[in-house]
Amino acid sequence: MEGWNKLQSSLSGINLGQSANRFSRGFNSTVQATKERLGQVSADEITELPQEYKDLEARVDALRQTHLSLLKITKVFENESYDYPTQIQESITELGTTIGHGITNFAATNLKGTNLPAPAPSAPLAQQHKTLPHALGRAATNAAASLQLTSSGGEDRLGRGLTEYAGAWQKIADARVHQDDAIVNGFVLPWQQTLQTSINVAMKARQAVRVSRLELDAAKQTLKNAGPAKQEHARLEVENAEDDLVQKTEVAITLMKAVLDNPEPIKNLNELVKAQLIFHSVAAEALSAVQGEIEELSVAAEGEYRKSRDH
Repeated sequence: MEGWNKLQSSLSGINLGQSANRFSRGFNSTVQATKERLGQVSADEITELPQEYKDLEARVDALRQTHLSLLKITKVFENESYDYPTQIQESITELGTTIGHGITNFAATNLKGTNLPAPAPSAPLAQQHKTLPHALGRAATNAAASLQLTSSGGEDRLGRGLTEYAGAWQKIADARVHQDDAIVNGFVLPWQQTLQTSINVAMKARQAVRVSRLELDAAKQTLKNAGPAKQEHARLEVENAEDDLVQKTEVAITLMKAVLDNPEPIKNLNELVKAQLIFHSVAAEALSAVQGEIEELSVAAEGEYRKSRDH
């Protein structure tokens, strides 16, 4: 009995009338939303929100969609294998290949059981990246090693060219890893943060405005249909709902303006461009240098071939 008295005492401190009133407003706003969706409410019975508010809504929607669209694509940089061909099945030895390391391991594997001294295999790298640049570098390195070990001792221009090519792609592969890290930390994560915080807060404020507007229009309908005894109470409900809508609209306008004025998204976009520029600059420089060297080898090989044919 004593426990029941304590419970009753606790309940007496709760404004059940206010809770019931809030529930009633929530129910009425739901009914109002359903009627509007079904076209059962005329346009002139729907409270018009300020034009400034509607303009800000459109701009925030565009900003939100911009974040979603760019993140959908750039999140690929969180997984470095986005350009790694699925048809490639590299062996453990190939995955551990770099210039020098690949040649040594190739010799250690293929010279066993012969009269030639086989070098001791070197330890594999700690991390094996699976990207297209890394795969190209490994393939070229292993090909160069194979040509070197099977050559008759003469100059192997193709092997030299492949070694140079592999070296270029090793530089590009390193730059690729750095690019991806820079994009994730400088663009993807900050844009996700903006989307999940300030933009999300503004969207919740807009939802509060929508609910408040529905409650106001529902209250107006109640007043319109109220009998003489309930007219005064219904009129007060409309006034309270109007005040609530004004307050919530002002809050939402302030939050939407703050989102749109935030300089972080354009700063993050700059970080994305910088990371991509650095990567492509390294790639262009590395390929430009190796292309000149390979062209010299190509010209020399073609000249030697033509000379041998003439004789």
